[in-house]
Amino acid sequence: MRKLIYGMNATLDGYIAAPGDDIGWGGPPSDELFEWWLVQELASELSLYGRKLWQTMSAYWPTGDQQPDATPAQIEFARNWRDTPKVVFSSTIDKVDWNTRLFTGDAVAEIARLKAEDGGPMKIGGATLAAAAMRAGLIDEYALATVPVLVGGGTPMFTALDSWVNLNLVETRTFPGGVVLTRYETRR
Repeated sequence: MRKLIYGMNATLDGYIAAPGDDIGWGGPPSDELFEWWLVQELASELSLYGRKLWQTMSAYWPTGDQQPDATPAQIEFARNWRDTPKVVFSSTIDKVDWNTRLFTGDAVAEIARLKAEDGGPMKIGGATLAAAAMRAGLIDEYALATVPVLVGGGTPMFTALDSWVNLNLVETRTFPGGVVLTRYETRR
């Protein structure tokens, strides 16, 4: 059975995007934080995306390694992003590229099916898609990079749940700029 990991950068008040889908509140991550996320990406064998996050990622990373100011980590991230198999869950887009397939059916059933397969870890991104997986009890690990900023509203990282999810702390680390990373495993 595969492990499903949900990880995002979030504001101190728990939002992954401010009102208007603004993600500029975090600025560019420090090199150290970016490299931590790169290690996580390299360990993942399959990426699951909701529509909004897919559109954000696919607007930049297919050519991210060709940017004149790209760091070695960004170059490696872009190449890995293109090469890693991806599934985009959406009923409103009709085309995806870059080693990606589109799924328009029952997201929870498909995530459960993928999770039951043999293979390495999968990561899930996008608040709406992750919320459905959370409510279904499918997420095994949470990684949260908390940026010291309050935005007061927007897209929350976490959704309302039907019951508590108990977690075990796996890692805590502080990065430049006061960003605190915490990683938790679901206690089953």
